[in-house]
Amino acid sequence: MPPTELVGPPAVIELRQYTLRPNRRDDLIELFDREFLETQEDVGMSVLGQFRDLDDPNRFVWLRGFRDMAARHRALTDFYGGPVWAEHGSRANDTMIDSDDVLLLRPVSAGSGFTGSVSGRPPVGAPAPDRFVSATVWSFPPGRQDGVELIRDRLLPVLQETGPAPLAFLTTEPAHNTFARLPVRTGENVAAIFTSYADESAHRRHLAAVEAHPAAQGEALPGIEREQTAAPRILRLRPTGRSLL
Repeated sequence: MPPTELVGPPAVIELRQYTLRPNRRDDLIELFDREFLETQEDVGMSVLGQFRDLDDPNRFVWLRGFRDMAARHRALTDFYGGPVWAEHGSRANDTMIDSDDVLLLRPVSAGSGFTGSVSGRPPVGAPAPDRFVSATVWSFPPGRQDGVELIRDRLLPVLQETGPAPLAFLTTEPAHNTFARLPVRTGENVAAIFTSYADESAHRRHLAAVEAHPAAQGEALPGIEREQTAAPRILRLRPTGRSLL
């Protein structure tokens, strides 16, 4: 599949978080950015972003997207059954302790997903950019949409008013995982917002502005807190040299 077909918001997104063996993250990133970007996109998926987790030196986080669940099954079958993974997969797996922390997500509404084109990807060997990406993941009781709706209707306008617009606002994709070779977390009901900043200090200023906003104090944050099953998880992420996000 030519890369031009990957332009546009994917309808299915995987948020993948890998726990790695000590001091092996740079080894995986070097291999991943060299061998696993264009080769995944060639079979019909979009590698949206890959990151170092700033709070865990042994964690690698990445995102990939698909047009729909059927396209996901075809693309994963072709890639993991193909020559690139046969040649390099064992080296990648050797860096990992666990690769099963995977959330299957979808845009909350039309226009809330990731957009962009692989044509802007930096070349192999490009230095890591200075920008900073935040991902906030809320967990809610299965089957209840109140928390997601509170974020959409109450918190999202505050986020947009006080800082950069989110890159994407996603929630759990409920479809059955049809590619059993790669497990995903089941029984989840999450909302996730991804935002890009010039640096970490810009992110801290945005958080402070949100927390001080009257609408956030009065309705949004207390309401979300009542609905959530655990405190939200905030991922502080540094893009690799070839990340699109």
